[in-house]
Amino acid sequence: MAKIRVSYEYTEAEDKSIRLGLFLIVSGIVSLFILGFCWLNPALQDLQGKAANCTVLSVQQIGEMFECTFTCGTDCKGTSLYPCLQIYVNNSESNSRALLHQDEHQLITNPKCSYIPPCERENQKNSEIVTHWQEYWKVEVGSQPFTCYFNEHLRPDDVLLRRTHDETVLLHCFLWPLVTFLVGVLIVVLTICAKSLAVKAEAIKKRKHS
Repeated sequence: MAKIRVSYEYTEAEDKSIRLGLFLIVSGIVSLFILGFCWLNPALQDLQGKAANCTVLSVQQIGEMFECTFTCGTDCKGTSLYPCLQIYVNNSESNSRALLHQDEHQLITNPKCSYIPPCERENQKNSEIVTHWQEYWKVEVGSQPFTCYFNEHLRPDDVLLRRTHDETVLLHCFLWPLVTFLVGVLIVVLTICAKSLAVKAEAIKKRKHS
């Protein structure tokens, strides 16, 4: 009995499906590396900071002014000045004096000050905002303990009021590349399985008619 041969060539649509699946697989792997390098690494460093209890030691403007950039329209930008406010706290984790910062971004932008106000065109408005923040920490917070974040290896003399990243960053860094990868694998596997079943069905049909 002659052996029946069935063509195993993929149609144009099946070929496109496999290419799409392979593209998604590669995209998932590449995006995992990119997110891991650009996003996950800074997030892990941020999450290494320990939560501690902080209490205010001193709140003062040091008399030094810094520049900030304000926008006044689509193509309108300018610079104005704001006073430097320093808030020193006692960090319960190390039992030492540290300078408080809003978050990682503020620390990098101006490591000497504790607060950067929303930049206004007029210097006076910037001063009023900083003074209001100063009164808040003096009067409303005072000696009440609050949660701060401390990294003794990277920033032994600074503490953060809040983290820039949280645990959800880790979820997103792994979830979306993994979903992309699995969808790609699923498309390739289903396309190959569908083709294999179609070939077997065609072979059975030819046997019946032979």
